[in-house]
Amino acid sequence: MVKKSHGYRVRTRGLMTKRVREKGVSSPDNVLVQYEPGQRVNIVIDSAFHKGMPHKRYQGKTGIATGVRGRAVLVDVDIGKAKRSLIIRPEHLRVNKN
Repeated sequence: MVKKSHGYRVRTRGLMTKRVREKGVSSPDNVLVQYEPGQRVNIVIDSAFHKGMPHKRYQGKTGIATGVRGRAVLVDVDIGKAKRSLIIRPEHLRVNKN
């Protein structure tokens, strides 16, 4: 038998694919957004950027930006009863409209 792969991006074929008109590198406007501490952000993984990409389990989650670490943003996310602190680059974040 062949051993099953358990990589970082396993079973993400549909999760990380972009729609036809969104393919390629996104605009630099997403990178230039300044996130303030206490601001709510949505985690939307951009598969064109591998650096600073969060794990697939955090795709679509909402968290609170708590600080900045170099070019990345420190985000607190609640997963069930646990609270996780993630370091995510701004390419994978969007400002929450609510």
